[in-house]
Amino acid sequence: MARASTETKFPGRKTKTMKLTTYVNFPGKCREALEFYEKHLGAKIVMMGTFDSMPDAKMIPPGMEKKILHARITIGDTVLMASDGPKVEPMRSAYLTLSVDSDAEAERIYAALTDGGEVFMKMGETFFAHRFGQFRDKFGVNWMIIHEKPMPRPA
Repeated sequence: MARASTETKFPGRKTKTMKLTTYVNFPGKCREALEFYEKHLGAKIVMMGTFDSMPDAKMIPPGMEKKILHARITIGDTVLMASDGPKVEPMRSAYLTLSVDSDAEAERIYAALTDGGEVFMKMGETFFAHRFGQFRDKFGVNWMIIHEKPMPRPA
């Protein structure tokens, strides 16, 4: 039996692969948040540029000169982009989800990121995870931490 191709054709597109990257806006706390994630998640700040690096000074919103225009960090093998965009609101309906390999790592990250935040679901065991928790950190970012259980695959 021939297997159907899952490759989608996009006429005129130059690249064959596409990558989805999350972009998070912080209301004035981008540098602090990314440095916090670097410390507690082992993230690596790859680049961080401020608004005052823009070539046209007239484009800089007042009071934003030293705020982050664009930043890029890696968390594990994932890229996260971020900014101190003016007039941004905290994230509400989307979650950054960290999948970890142990209960101890899930508990460690949960403790660090919930400090000063708001817990929606306390860290605990579920039918699908050894450890799972949902919360919003002190920077307004929603997180899920999961140490998954092996689950049967659908037939």
